[in-house]
Amino acid sequence: MSTVTADRPARTGMSPRKRAQRMRMIQYVVLAAVLLVILFVADWPQIQKVFFRPDMIEATLKQGLPNALKNTIVYTIGAFVFGLVNGTILALMRLSSVAPYRWLSTIYIEFFRGLPAIVVLIAFGLLPLAFPGMLIPFDPYGTVWLALGLVASAYMAETIRAGIQAVPKGQIEAARSLGMPAGTATRKIVLPQAFRIVTPPLTNELILLVKDSSLAYILGLSGAAFELTKYGRDLANTNANLTPLVIAGFCYLLITLPLSIIVRRMEARQKKER
Repeated sequence: MSTVTADRPARTGMSPRKRAQRMRMIQYVVLAAVLLVILFVADWPQIQKVFFRPDMIEATLKQGLPNALKNTIVYTIGAFVFGLVNGTILALMRLSSVAPYRWLSTIYIEFFRGLPAIVVLIAFGLLPLAFPGMLIPFDPYGTVWLALGLVASAYMAETIRAGIQAVPKGQIEAARSLGMPAGTATRKIVLPQAFRIVTPPLTNELILLVKDSSLAYILGLSGAAFELTKYGRDLANTNANLTPLVIAGFCYLLITLPLSIIVRRMEARQKKER
């Protein structure tokens, strides 16, 4: 027994757990060092003057920020509702047994997923030039809703399609065996469950639309129709100071951060239910 013990090679090096602890400690030290360098090297008075000037903060908040915030929300909600309805129709067409429906929905989805949203906005902004006398209802809101909604619906369609396919087929077969028409079964059984499944990714799409609403500036909006980015940029250019853009950025965070928290909670709840 003693001979075997003596011949056994001694263990060398650290265990994986200790190695992981050491790496984690090194990362903490590096992070602390970077923060200290930033703290002592940055010109804080200049940063405050350029990005957080008190008089510009007050002017930004008082002049037109509430209206710009309202417009951003209106642009986003309108585009989301249009995209959700159109995306649902496209998803059902993509799953249809009618081949032309599948072809049309596939062409639409691939086309609008391949185009930048700003290009679609420019195209719709120029439609009155191509078709004299043409008016889009509720312009410029209607133009933004239509352009952003068309792009968003291409992404939502794929998300909703995946949700529909995730619904157990046995439930549809049970409904059909009870004499329920296919359309009724889809409307009352499939779609409610599918939307419950895809609510988190659809909320992510809503967050993206909040940010994409900043592209509305390309339409040459009037002051009353300014969204947050256009309002902040015009005020920043007028006063040669970036504080208004910083305030506009914080307003976007006020919208998107709560939505992100909601998404995480919904995803955690779905994991628990599984």
